[in-house]
Amino acid sequence: MWDPQQYLTFDDHRSRPFFELLNRIGAERPRRVVDLGCGPGHLTGALAQRWPEAIVEASDSSPEMVAAARARGVHATLLDVRDWQPEADTDVVVTNAVLQWVPGHPDLLRRWSAELPAGAWLALQVPGNFDAPSHSSIREVAGRPHWKDRLAATGILEARSVLEPTEYAALFAAAGLAVDAWETTYVQRLSGDDPVLTWVTGTALRPVRDALDDAEWNRFTGELGALLRAAYPQQPDGGTWMPFRRVFAVAHRH
Repeated sequence: MWDPQQYLTFDDHRSRPFFELLNRIGAERPRRVVDLGCGPGHLTGALAQRWPEAIVEASDSSPEMVAAARARGVHATLLDVRDWQPEADTDVVVTNAVLQWVPGHPDLLRRWSAELPAGAWLALQVPGNFDAPSHSSIREVAGRPHWKDRLAATGILEARSVLEPTEYAALFAAAGLAVDAWETTYVQRLSGDDPVLTWVTGTALRPVRDALDDAEWNRFTGELGALLRAAYPQQPDGGTWMPFRRVFAVAHRH
């Protein structure tokens, strides 16, 4: 179960890659703009502001996120991204920090590339930090004997699979699209107690939270927090530096 408020705890940091992605889309007057995996809808409005004449279509697979988006006035629908198919007038598709949750998503990208109309833009951003301590520490704790069987079904022991920028570029080029692919590592300054633990609680740890009762959750996060504090020490000024790598690709069908 996704918690929209927990997800928005670090809204500035989570929003920055979205705007970097948006700035690389060259569409001028798209007919339909699609936000796949809109989350709580806090960024969907930026699409409507940039292209006020377009139909803005938004969806997410989480009922909690869809409810939060609707509360913001976003006309969001409940939809698994794997089931989405573009309408004939879809000129821009944005999928921001979504496809890392979808095994086999390169096949989705190939299908969408073939189905989108001439002139369409397809823009994606995925985290590229699954080997960073923020995530490897989760797998380390989840793999301990007293947690492994309890959490095996959550998939948390498996590293999320995303491609390298060059691989996304090759995928889109093979589909006949022009492509701009790149990566950015944001050196994020977080504040508060156990800020990296708080960060991953809103994203990577959701399957763990859903699988454990409150007492188990407290024990798990106690073990994880110790590892994260060692990997991301608090600085003398009270802040904590957390490097976060993101992978981007913007493809255009001529």
